[in-house]
Amino acid sequence: MTLDLQPGQKLARGVSRHLATHDYVSIEEFVPTKGLRVDVMGLGPKGELWVIECKSSRADYQSDSKWQGYLEWCDRFFWAVDTDFPTDLLPEDTGLIIADAYDAEIVRMSPESKLAPARRKKMVQKFAVDAARRLQALRDPRL
Repeated sequence: MTLDLQPGQKLARGVSRHLATHDYVSIEEFVPTKGLRVDVMGLGPKGELWVIECKSSRADYQSDSKWQGYLEWCDRFFWAVDTDFPTDLLPEDTGLIIADAYDAEIVRMSPESKLAPARRKKMVQKFAVDAARRLQALRDPRL
């Protein structure tokens, strides 16, 4: 049920569903490093790391001053917005995903900027640990 989700969370859900069709797994609200929190981090079948920032309105986008700091933590960076979002606001050298609560479509592929091997290893390990902890918390909330 999506009624309890905020607009950005609905976009994140649709994005995560779409990434799964490309054999990516994803984590919402992932913290790559202290002070940064990305809306969706996708991990691809070959270790690719994508950051997707979900923006539900013009004001939401204009209040985001940290997004360029995410670029050093991924191979590709995307914005995810709904069909009513004014996409001309978004930088053309970033990826674009149109989404809703149920699915998404990659409209513009992000340019690739490959992570250094040491950074990739660190990020994949952090992704795995965060995912495992979240699953463990679901199974044993008292832990």
